[in-house]
Amino acid sequence: MKNSFIVIAFILITWFVISFVTNILGPLMPNIIGNYKLSLTLASFLPFSFFLAYGILSVPAGILIEKIGGKLSMLIAFTVCFVGVLLFAVFPAYLVAIVSLFIVGLGMAMLQVVINPLMRIAGGEENFAFYSVLGQFVFGGASFVSPLVYIYLTQHLANPSSQSIAIEVLRQLTPENLQWTSLYWVFSILFLAVIVALLLIKIPAVQLNEEEKAGALAVHAQLLKKRHVLLFALGIIAYVGTEQGLANWMSQFLSTYHEVDPQVLGARVVSWFWGAMTIGCLLGLFLLKIMDSKKILRIFTLFAIATLIFALAGTKSVAIIAFPLTGFFLSVMFSIIFSLALNSEKSHHGTFSGILCTGIFGGALVPLIIGWLGDLLGLKAAMLFLFVTLSYILSISFWAKPLINNRTIKKS
Repeated sequence: MKNSFIVIAFILITWFVISFVTNILGPLMPNIIGNYKLSLTLASFLPFSFFLAYGILSVPAGILIEKIGGKLSMLIAFTVCFVGVLLFAVFPAYLVAIVSLFIVGLGMAMLQVVINPLMRIAGGEENFAFYSVLGQFVFGGASFVSPLVYIYLTQHLANPSSQSIAIEVLRQLTPENLQWTSLYWVFSILFLAVIVALLLIKIPAVQLNEEEKAGALAVHAQLLKKRHVLLFALGIIAYVGTEQGLANWMSQFLSTYHEVDPQVLGARVVSWFWGAMTIGCLLGLFLLKIMDSKKILRIFTLFAIATLIFALAGTKSVAIIAFPLTGFFLSVMFSIIFSLALNSEKSHHGTFSGILCTGIFGGALVPLIIGWLGDLLGLKAAMLFLFVTLSYILSISFWAKPLINNRTIKKS
């Protein structure tokens, strides 16, 4: 029992680390563009390289874990992430950043695949839903914290009177004009600490159940012939693309159109965006007990569209509030789309899940489209593309026909 709590705590730490490292790119974007003199298109290749790795490895990672086991898979994944962040910390150049993010994305994809079945085993199937929600809460909390750590580091590294030993070491390791890269030394230490902890704890064997197994190529081909499978995969692409399109470009938007300091207020807005999304998840859990999931998706999407209009068209003070509010309304979309998809298919849910997870590639595609359009039309016009992805998500609330609806209190 004691070991189970240790494993659960470690999994929650893993969720924290994944989010802490993954979602910092948005606050860094204005610095990256300014320091490396990049166009918006070139800057967008950074999130593209990270999420491309997710799209490539999501399905193969499940097959690999079945062959080599959970603990070895996690050790490989964390080591890959460590190599990726250390590479950029030592060589903080633009092309190295692209390679680094791709490497980190490969490791993160492996971790995402292994920790869900591991949580089911360590916490027990009867507690899996609770721990899954707790994991998402930790994930959101880490996304809220990481921009605040970025603010702290950049402010103290720029202040000669800061005499902290840790700050002084980072000051020596970090180029003077690239103080934001100090985060990657922090990431390196974080991954190294997690690797050491993983070596010291006993991880139970991971046996994937039928819902978690990837399935044969023939099963993939069979599912991909079905129209609703492709439409739901496109829904995941649309959602992750919307989330990352906002997270990666809102700080640059505020800097460009409202002269918001990206190292302070811009980073805080991104932090609030993730914080609001975390709070929205909790509200979503309650609403799913009293309302049909399609209605919740429709209402939240309409509000997300409305708040995004205010964010893009409003004044500075309005935009600073509206961007985080958009995150609040995005919060329920991924889980609802995913559950509607699985509840629309009678079997092969593990394979279907793998296909849906490749939709995380949307986090690569949409920010790239926004960057490319931004160079042609300006960033404000480019971010109007998010209304296309949100409109598609809204359409799901009308055409989805799940075989099983979510259970509400009235139906219980």
